[in-house]
Amino acid sequence: MTTAAFTPPFISPAELPAALRDQGYAVLSPQGVAEWLGLPVAQLEALHADWNDLPPDDYLKDGGRYRTRRHACFTVEADEQATLAQVPHRAHWQPVEYNALHGGMQRWFAPMLDATIAQPVWQRLLQQLGKASSEMRGAAQRWYVEAHQFRIDTAGGIGRPTPEGAHRDGVDLVAVALVGRHGIKGGETRVFEANGRRGERFTMTEPWTLLLLDDARVIHESTPIQPLEEGGEGWRDTLVITCRAEGFQGD
Repeated sequence: MTTAAFTPPFISPAELPAALRDQGYAVLSPQGVAEWLGLPVAQLEALHADWNDLPPDDYLKDGGRYRTRRHACFTVEADEQATLAQVPHRAHWQPVEYNALHGGMQRWFAPMLDATIAQPVWQRLLQQLGKASSEMRGAAQRWYVEAHQFRIDTAGGIGRPTPEGAHRDGVDLVAVALVGRHGIKGGETRVFEANGRRGERFTMTEPWTLLLLDDARVIHESTPIQPLEEGGEGWRDTLVITCRAEGFQGD
């Protein structure tokens, strides 16, 4: 039996600050993302080829081989231009309070490709996320940004986008973009109030749909994926970007 897929609750870019303030999350359609960036979706889609050559994630504690990824870190300044700078490659670290499965480990992932980071659309995306973080917190400040390119595949029969379960990331803003999905079922997004009973579930199916989360207020997860056909293979590509005030976790 196939589970019904719920449509994401899309809003317009103009509604983004209020949505983050009022409910702690917001979803932009691909067309909304293009409007928000002031650049065509085709420029974002040009980045997708990267996901075909992501190195394995060697740190999965559940023994799985379903995740490949790259990682890079940046700062976004609070000036009018939202000046962006890449920082030297570093380990990804989270406390166990936020990631019970993989917290407390220094995880060194392969770096993002220089050609990707040089793309104007990539730089614009990070600048806009820095601005959104400042609007959400009500104060312009430097943001410490981590970017993760993920592919979850079903070569082993099942792939887990969030093997740690429903979680927060220990940052201020979390942005999750669906880059693409192929030959799969599942991968439903779930967002819950951290201190309440309200929740929402939906499935991101259109490439470059973008979910933004106030990490202090909501918990999120994505359900496992399976191939559409028994024995078939599929994948789900996402881009996860986090913005945190006052430094990178682990410093």
